[in-house]
Parts: sequence; structure tokens; C-alpha cells
Amino acid sequence: MSKPFLETSLSIEPGWIDYNNHLNMAYYTVLFDRGADEAFGTMGFGPDYVRRTNHTTFTGEFHLRYLREVKLGDRLRSTFYLIDYDAKRFHSFQELYHEDGWLSATGEGLTLHVDLAGPRVAPMPAPILERVAAMAEAHARLPRPEGLGSQIAIRRK
Repeated sequence: MSKPFLETSLSIEPGWIDYNNHLNMAYYTVLFDRGADEAFGTMGFGPDYVRRTNHTTFTGEFHLRYLREVKLGDRLRSTFYLIDYDAKRFHSFQELYHEDGWLSATGEGLTLHVDLAGPRVAPMPAPILERVAAMAEAHARLPRPEGLGSQIAIRRK
């Protein structure tokens, strides 16, 4: 795999535009969530998985960086890098690219595998963990994305 997982096309909905005439900050999370859907499906997660197993994924933490504004009519695509994982969770990094090629935002998250009977964090079953491991192994050969692990701070000189 020479590239991260790539969602091909994401659209901005009219109700997502705020009084500043650009995408409201809340909807970047929606775009990242939609952009992760295909990658999650490849790992074996999704509506079918929930129905069959009563297990799913929850976001434990998500950190956004807003780099360049987008507006109504702009088309975007989302990357998905699987950075790390263990039996119960995985660490991912995403980028939102404008159709013209520039980077609009990044999102970094920690996703938890959850048994809905609790609900409680639970180990992934072996077939799912194998798919997660395969994606992580493929993505480990890619260059680390810029901004991975960034922290909020006021940088002083």
C-alpha cells in the first residue's frame, strides 16, 4: 500500500455553512467521520458488524487542526492512516484535501472497540484484529503524516 486509505469524494451541505460564510467547525468532524467509514468497513466494522455482534466502535478522543477554510460547493477527499492499535483500540490520523490538492484540515483520533451490552471497551475478535493489524502494517511503511501528535500550545519565542 503506497498511499493511505482514501475516501474519494465528500460534499459540504448548505446547512453546514456558518455566518462567516465558511464550513462551521463542527462539520469538519462530520466529514472526517464520513471519510473514515470506508476504512472502517475494510477493517470489518459498520452497521452489519453491530447487528451481528452487538459490538461497535466509539470515538474516545479526536483532535482537529483547521488549516484552510472551505466553503459551500467545495469538494473534498479524506485520507485515513492507521497509526497504531492494540486489542481494544486504534489510533488514526486523517487529512481533508480540497479537490484542488491543498490540505484543509487534519484529525487525529483514538477509537475504542465497545461491547454494547455494557457498554464497555472490549477486545476485538480475532478476524477483525487481523484486518486492523494488516492495515496498520501496510500504513507503517508510509511516511508519517505531518501534524501527527501535534499539541495545542501558545508557542513563545
